[in-house]
Amino acid sequence: MVVRMGFTLLPAIDIVGGQVRAVGDNGGAPPHDPLDAALALQAAGAEWLHLVDLDAACGRGSNHDLIASIVGALDIDVEVAGGLVDGHTLDAALATGCRRVALSTAALADRSWCSAAIAEHGDRLAVSLDVRLVDGPVASAPHRLAARGDGTDVGALWETMAWLEAEGCGRFIVTDAGRDGTLSGFDIEFYSAVARATTVPVIASGGASTLDDLAALAAESLATRNLEGVIVGAALHTGRFTLQAALEAVRARERGLP
Repeated sequence: MVVRMGFTLLPAIDIVGGQVRAVGDNGGAPPHDPLDAALALQAAGAEWLHLVDLDAACGRGSNHDLIASIVGALDIDVEVAGGLVDGHTLDAALATGCRRVALSTAALADRSWCSAAIAEHGDRLAVSLDVRLVDGPVASAPHRLAARGDGTDVGALWETMAWLEAEGCGRFIVTDAGRDGTLSGFDIEFYSAVARATTVPVIASGGASTLDDLAALAAESLATRNLEGVIVGAALHTGRFTLQAALEAVRARERGLP
């Protein structure tokens, strides 16, 4: 049984070439220093930070030392993701001192290793599920999992979720790959279907654009008890809203306020 502990907002920083990823050509944010960005988010009230090495995720390098320095400079919990596909990359991420790591979707190509990692690291490990949605009824359509970077298909969403739950996976980070970074809003029906298909806590990611998007997801979490949180990146870095406003929107909807 899932014990609800509140809906968590995790601001995200995606690192490319040692800088925060620039987002979009229209109103996009220029690259800037990720440590400065992390400290600013902490000062604004963040309780968690989702820190992604996009270079590692795409197989074009690593920002490991920078990520370790950011984790060491913060007083809040950090979740590290990006390119965690084997024992070496997983151990290096855990060695930063972060609270939690997220295995990459690409790691699911080696199920025996994933199973062993889940058994060894328990709640310190989540699994990223980057989903390529296909047409059909949301709760039964044969959605596929696509590895970040090269897009390699690594399995079917629903079957993989069931397998991971049976293996004892403690948390899913589910990204609608078609909306990630697009500022196009959430597919609430999809995230509801994912959360209802499992007892594993689910964190949604990909597409947040407005405070209404966040409020709607927080409201859905009241009915779908293991919809645990949301990751927000591009909307914060492009100034769509502030972290303080985002946190208040989520908390207000959880309290049942309009």
